[in-house]
Amino acid sequence: MRPQKVLDNEILDGLSQVFRSKGYDGASLKDLSDATGLKKASLYHRFPSGKKEMADAVLHHIQNWVEEKVFFELLNEENSPNLRLQKGLNEIRILYNGGKEICIFRALSLQSGLELFANEINNGMQKWISTFESLGLSFGLTPTEAKNEATKTLIKIQGSLIVSKGLDNIEVFENALQEIEMTYSKS
Repeated sequence: MRPQKVLDNEILDGLSQVFRSKGYDGASLKDLSDATGLKKASLYHRFPSGKKEMADAVLHHIQNWVEEKVFFELLNEENSPNLRLQKGLNEIRILYNGGKEICIFRALSLQSGLELFANEINNGMQKWISTFESLGLSFGLTPTEAKNEATKTLIKIQGSLIVSKGLDNIEVFENALQEIEMTYSKS
């Protein structure tokens, strides 16, 4: 068997860059082909259902990464809540390249992407909220406070990514993460 010329993670990273920058509707097969280094026929060989399957694979890839990195750190009870928060926020910095990348949920929630990926986006956001809710409980927040703070945290992360991109200023994202850390640490 011939070795693959392009590794799966490299393909998914390339597809991710296109979907993040152009959204589902704006991503052309040429863009996806160029980003992966694969010819269109090779893309269809790997993803017979086409662009939707590619986007599903990207969502799954990113969600697995978030589970293994961000959520693991935030929920790792071997560490203190403060250390869990610091490590989790560091993984969020990596995920969004210090505020330079937009969220895949946002990218796929535009135009027809929202119809196609509504369940995945909703489930993913619910998982972010429940993870931060668990963290809030470990900081001593009441269940209601923990749920409210978790929702605010997701809004701060997502909102800061949009504003950082719009203002071309990644400090907005970094300031939001620092504000999240201060909010939980005060609990």
